[in-house]
Amino acid sequence: MARFRRDVLRRWPDNPVIALEDIPYPCNTVFNGAVTKFKNRYIMLLRVEDRKGHSVVVKAQSEDGYKFVVEKKPCLFPSEEEPFKTYEERGVEDPRIVQVEGVYYVMYTAYSQYGPRIALAKTEDFETYERVALVSGPGNKDGVLFPEKINGKYARLDRPITNKIGNIWVSYSDDLMYWGNSTMVAEIRRDYWDSFRIGASVPPIKTEQGWLEIYHGVKMTASGPIYRLGVFLLALDDLSHMLGRSEVPILSPREPYERIGDVNNVVFSCGAVVEDNGEIKVYYGAADTCICLAQSTVKELIDNCLHNKQSF
Repeated sequence: MARFRRDVLRRWPDNPVIALEDIPYPCNTVFNGAVTKFKNRYIMLLRVEDRKGHSVVVKAQSEDGYKFVVEKKPCLFPSEEEPFKTYEERGVEDPRIVQVEGVYYVMYTAYSQYGPRIALAKTEDFETYERVALVSGPGNKDGVLFPEKINGKYARLDRPITNKIGNIWVSYSDDLMYWGNSTMVAEIRRDYWDSFRIGASVPPIKTEQGWLEIYHGVKMTASGPIYRLGVFLLALDDLSHMLGRSEVPILSPREPYERIGDVNNVVFSCGAVVEDNGEIKVYYGAADTCICLAQSTVKELIDNCLHNKQSF
């Protein structure tokens, strides 16, 4: 009997990549790692939640993208300086890394009693970090920066909440501080697996066919939300023009480490690395309890976007 693959992304058989036991100091949990290549090494900035429930960002490194060594102290933690201090008092969360014009930018969620905001920091060496700005109002997260300017402007995807519903928007900036000209580019599909909220996950990947975006979709059920991953494709010079979107998820929570944890039934990506041969490594948080890896090819993900062009 023929066997059908359950998901487009193929899980690394030795998952998880990083678990609680790999963190060299006491903490509650680890999840949602952003990954990039830097000086022929894989650099991961991962979210670690301390035992008070506040998150920091910790760096890990790898030679091969599979086995990571976690550093002994955080590299990005709630600021002691205003205006960041007030809006980061409950943690810094879910970083995404992108290189723009030779500088590595880390877009992350600043969390406080006032809710989430998107913040931006930059680094040239992954040793020291300089905060750039708080770049959104409250109730906004899942910010990812495009790796190059679009029509002369910086661009980002984000996910503001309106009436408890989250869609994906694109905004533009001349200076990375002040953003505007916002347009909604992807919305929930009410009878699909992404019917409650969607949000950008991995920074957009430039391909010949368009900007490939791996996103997460949430469906509410009687027992709570289920987080899955999907993909869509945007036109290279017009980010408001969607070329295609996956009809079914590319990854769903199926394994025990994705099903059971601090938050059950979650696969949530913050980073991916495209190799020279077209293979893509997608790093994702599983059940808000560990970081895992799944792989595919860029071509396969694009094919899933274009398979059904009417399911936008």
